[in-house]
Amino acid sequence: MQTYYQKEIETMPPEKLRALQDEKLVRQVRHVWDHVPYYRAKMEAAGVTPEDICGVRDLHKLPFLSKADLRDTYPYGMLAVPLADCVRIQSTSGTTGKRVIAYYTQHDIDLWEDCCARAIVAAGGTKEDVVQVCYGYGLFTGGAGLHGGSHKVGALTLPMSSGNTERQLQFMMDLKSTILCCTPSYAAYIGEAMAEKGIKPEENCLKAGIFGAEPWTEEMRRGIEKSLGIKAYDIYGLTETSGPGVAFECEYQNGMHINEDHFIAEIIDPDTGEVLPDGQKGELVFTSLDKEAFPLLRYRTRDICVLDRTPCPCGRTHVRMAKPMGRSDDMLIIRGVNVFPSQIETVLLQEGYAPNYRIEIDRVNNSDTFDVYVELLPEQFSDTVSAITAMERKLGDALRIMLGISPKVHLVAPRSIERSEGKAKRVIDKRKLHE
Repeated sequence: MQTYYQKEIETMPPEKLRALQDEKLVRQVRHVWDHVPYYRAKMEAAGVTPEDICGVRDLHKLPFLSKADLRDTYPYGMLAVPLADCVRIQSTSGTTGKRVIAYYTQHDIDLWEDCCARAIVAAGGTKEDVVQVCYGYGLFTGGAGLHGGSHKVGALTLPMSSGNTERQLQFMMDLKSTILCCTPSYAAYIGEAMAEKGIKPEENCLKAGIFGAEPWTEEMRRGIEKSLGIKAYDIYGLTETSGPGVAFECEYQNGMHINEDHFIAEIIDPDTGEVLPDGQKGELVFTSLDKEAFPLLRYRTRDICVLDRTPCPCGRTHVRMAKPMGRSDDMLIIRGVNVFPSQIETVLLQEGYAPNYRIEIDRVNNSDTFDVYVELLPEQFSDTVSAITAMERKLGDALRIMLGISPKVHLVAPRSIERSEGKAKRVIDKRKLHE
């Protein structure tokens, strides 16, 4: 099995990697200062000039960027090269405010695809594989990133995009796909569809899946692995820094290796902005070292996670990030209690339910209501009201223990919650309608 896509870089000694980061950071800060007036103004306001940045140790001196900055500078305010040098845009799938547009030179795309190729090879991919890409194509970065990475590896690439599950299964079986790339919720849906058609996991040729773009738990990973007969790998990225491939799992799955030759990762206290030591939980911040067109310095991702620099048995020396534990900006505060949807999913899977659920929050008479709708599996469904009520009470108790707050649980009929072929819509917060 081919272990690395770019071995010399992926296994670079830490001190050599840090020296490379120092060199690239100094060059990138100067590039941004010279070509992005908006960020230069932020640096001037913070009393910082490019001469103050001699390496990674000075990174904390630079001001942060947030999604609000990117919306304020829409569409060209963060562009650092002439528009004629750009060959593509991608855009976030955000639903509030102006969309964030990221620009790419051909050089940017080449490096991004290399990052995705590293992820595919880490999952066991070679040029002998058939990679079925079911992430959305178009403005969303998922399809484009894994598509390009698959090409770099030399694999046969099936550019399926999301949706049309009937066709997905036909191609998967007929063309003997070996690696599946999509959101975890869609992977779970494909597993369901296969089971409904009577296709057993051992009857497909899949060996691995690369899943990202939305939160998922270890319990959900095991369910996908069982339903598809694969090993499921996590991948992380965001449009603002390029797309998927910023970090990826290796075969040991003890965190996602961040491509540190292209990105510097920090963990900060989301309230104070203070940089926290490795091993402490906080908000993930990225600095892009190589992006030409859209070079973001100290971009706040709002993802909450932990960094780990202990050696990995795979031989890669790049720091690992834990699976994001939620977000500092979409964390739900219900009756004064902090709630992450991933906590609810963990309980559902531990209690034997499928990860098909919907959370609804509202405010009635100045008090928050908290309802969780959970789909029953066919074998759990019962016509007896007392049996359903008892199951709802038991699940509600388990959720209360996990969350510290009691939701009203509604167990609903199998397949009655709308399926998603992209990012799953888990939360409906109606309180915003009344603000």
